[in-house]
Amino acid sequence: MAKADLRRQLLAARRALDASTRAAWDREIGEQVIAWWQAARPAALGVYWPLRDEPDLQPAYAQLERLGARLLLPVVVEKHAALEFAEWRIGEDMVKDAMGVAVPADLRLQQAYPPALLVPCLGFSPQGYRLGYGGGFYDRTLARSPRPQTLGIAYQCLQVRFDSDGHDVALDRIVTELN
Repeated sequence: MAKADLRRQLLAARRALDASTRAAWDREIGEQVIAWWQAARPAALGVYWPLRDEPDLQPAYAQLERLGARLLLPVVVEKHAALEFAEWRIGEDMVKDAMGVAVPADLRLQQAYPPALLVPCLGFSPQGYRLGYGGGFYDRTLARSPRPQTLGIAYQCLQVRFDSDGHDVALDRIVTELN
């Protein structure tokens, strides 16, 4: 199946999930992310603002901030470039960027990349490859050096088999509601 068709199928499957089921799964995923952070303690953690029914980890982000985590949100600064990251605090004013993604109104871009990233996955393969929306932003970001530790965030029901392209980068770990 072509990746474009697979993307449409996965988006429809994720959209069809019951809201209460998604909320329960989001809590499970969030608890695992918090436990991982407590063990790893990265100097900063790149998180994401949920789009298109992606797992919503905002309650986990609030807990991470209370525990002392420094959170960064991805920012698209150029269409065909790697993501940049901005410092973010829970509750601060947000605005939509040119891509329609929420970013801090007071955009504090960081010079250094975060050493760890939560990467939202539309789908993922058993080999740890991520299927996103096709823009290539995370692929370009993960191609940079030094490469951050990556935790893919997805629902287990969206695991699918697909061939990776030459530019695809396997994630270090996929976190779902089941693992």
